[in-house]
Amino acid sequence: MSIETTARDFFEACETGGGWAACEAFCHEGAGFSCQADALADVTTLEGYTEWMKGLLRPIPDGHYDLTAFAADAARGTVVAAAVFHGTQTGPGGPGEPTGRRVASDYVYVMTFEGDRIRHMTKVWNDAHALRQLGWA
Repeated sequence: MSIETTARDFFEACETGGGWAACEAFCHEGAGFSCQADALADVTTLEGYTEWMKGLLRPIPDGHYDLTAFAADAARGTVVAAAVFHGTQTGPGGPGEPTGRRVASDYVYVMTFEGDRIRHMTKVWNDAHALRQLGWA
């Protein structure tokens, strides 16, 4: 399986709330995660991030993505995916009662491979902007 196919399968599993159970097969054990966003400051593993995404779909049950770009750089063992996350907070969870507010938040995944599995992923995301849209900040 190519890194592009693995990255697409991982992206779909992660973004639809599959959690680690659905994503583990695409990643190395202990795969790292980084993001310069306060909402994810304590998340340092890809396992932790996939579970965070799964949890996000509780308060935002209609959460979904629109993929805007997807590119593989085989020479560098990297795949980049850009998307917009959309949804409305109608479910329980989050910092308070459902706000009924919508979010449309741009983000990018930079997935670094070792062999045919993801070794590390960096997320580029403006969490403050997203949280304000939802009325959470």
